Amino acid sequence: MASAEPDGLIIRRATDTDAVAVLGLFDEVIAWFVEIGNAGQWGTQPWSSQPQRVERVNEACALPGAWIAQAQDGSILAALVLGDAMPYVPPATEPEIYVRLLVASRRPAARGIGRRLMAFAEDQARTAGVGGLRVDCYGGGSGALVRFYESCGYERLSTFLVEGWPGQLLGRSL
Repeated sequence: MASAEPDGLIIRRATDTDAVAVLGLFDEVIAWFVEIGNAGQWGTQPWSSQPQRVERVNEACALPGAWIAQAQDGSILAALVLGDAMPYVPPATEPEIYVRLLVASRRPAARGIGRRLMAFAEDQARTAGVGGLRVDCYGGGSGALVRFYESCGYERLSTFLVEGWPGQLLGRSL
């Protein structure tokens, strides 16, 4: 299943062969984080150099709710994984779709793609007849990531810590 957008962007199911490109997105974002002094979110080491991260991305790309945003030239601009809630957050009180992963390139061609993929997640929830979505993100640093999800219509639900990593859980109803 693939969805072609008016500007040629293709949103399609991920496959295990996309994992290398998705790792490249993580490496690209981490390099940017290092530049801006945001080492707390995902660390400073490229994910492609960490076996446990490589395994995590391989597993994520194989999930049925894994999606890729691809440019007309075939380059992968972002990845989105939808599914069940992460084990470190409280269980949902209603049927939901959980945004397990969203990562996007820092390249100009990817500008606005995170917001588009969050709208795509909403469409997936509507298609599934589900009225709720949740997402968690890094709750530290400048708070810019939390504000991004709020700008997509999500509200803060609770905070949490995972091995010292500060997280923010957000949710929205459709």
